[in-house]
Amino acid sequence: MKDFALKGDILYSKSLNKVSQHENSYLVCVDGKSEGVYKKLPAKYKGIKVYDYSGYLIIPGLVDMHLHAPQYIFVGLHMDLKLLDWLNTYTFPAEAKYKNLSFAKKAYDIFVHDLTLSSTTRFSMFATIHNEATLYLMNELEKTGFKGYVGKVNMDRNSPKYLIETTNKSVKNTLEWLDACEDFKNIKPIITPRFIPTCSDKLMKELSKIMIDKNLPVQSHLSENRSEIEWVKELMPKVKNYEEGYNKYGMLGTTTKSIMAHYVWPDEKGIELMKNGNVWVAHSPASNRNLSSGMAPIGRYLREGIKVGLATDVAGGSYLSMFRAIEDTITTSKVRNCLFDSEYYNVTIEQALYLATLGGGEFFGKVGSFDKGYEFDAIVLNERDIPTVLMSELNLLERFERYIYRSHTNVYAKFIAGKKIV
Repeated sequence: MKDFALKGDILYSKSLNKVSQHENSYLVCVDGKSEGVYKKLPAKYKGIKVYDYSGYLIIPGLVDMHLHAPQYIFVGLHMDLKLLDWLNTYTFPAEAKYKNLSFAKKAYDIFVHDLTLSSTTRFSMFATIHNEATLYLMNELEKTGFKGYVGKVNMDRNSPKYLIETTNKSVKNTLEWLDACEDFKNIKPIITPRFIPTCSDKLMKELSKIMIDKNLPVQSHLSENRSEIEWVKELMPKVKNYEEGYNKYGMLGTTTKSIMAHYVWPDEKGIELMKNGNVWVAHSPASNRNLSSGMAPIGRYLREGIKVGLATDVAGGSYLSMFRAIEDTITTSKVRNCLFDSEYYNVTIEQALYLATLGGGEFFGKVGSFDKGYEFDAIVLNERDIPTVLMSELNLLERFERYIYRSHTNVYAKFIAGKKIV
């Protein structure tokens, strides 16, 4: 891997409420990691390749903490139902198509192509229950240069006959899939029980054992929809809340790191489990709106120290753009606070940038910053399609804010761990 530098206007988060801004500066990459930002290129880097993006914004690559790759085939469609009916009517029939590997290849090729052009550099995504299709997806993502997690989905109850496994078959398929994942360098497996309603206690126990034995992270859905929460109470009458339903299997960050998507309706006692575990909330504002699930109290989570990252949640979310996820995070927090939670602050542009980069990036290691030692994930943004006579008066954060609200186009250039992807 060759060392290089990017020249341009560099913006990145230092913390939840603080950003670092460097106009007309150099961002140096050595061995796939950031060596920091310099106003002038140090003499020791003389002769390295410089990508000149003068006048362009350069920010860390964006992190999508939760999306469903197979659902990309119907993104932007079927927003007329709430979660549980939406799953049975649209989602499960669509995911069943991936049993056909020829279909899966065509669908995933389109998905990977579009994801490559997007602002996303890291992700944690769901595939389906089908091993062959899941491995194909992982291989295509690996070849493209992405880094992230993909999960083979587990479902052994309350699922249609055409999209269900027996408990033993689900465990066996998971172990075989994990064996086949060993050749992947950058796309890693993540244990993926779809959610408690479709996973029996026996399956959850077995997945927990695999998770612990192999030291793998886990992802699932938590408290997305009120009907779902009531259903979990019926299925697990002995647990005090939905959060405990996962925690009893070590899936709220007590044994390995965890991602819980949505978390729209926290239980007042269960939220303490979220504070104490190594668990991230994947905030999916578009999906929560489209499926009439609600508005997650992200301002509260940030105030109380719960880890949060942002997500598109394709295809409950109607786009692949993390720029729009940032915009929706800000606007949704304002609507929620206006209606319900005036004691919790609105999410600011500084905070939304942090959540989309460093906040979610920490799940993947030293990701989401340009400080020295962080993996070199960067995207270059072209503002020339949205001209303004005020450009010279704007600082870099204001330019980024304007970009978020004015442009949802693909990136001008993209680097992942020091590799130029776009």
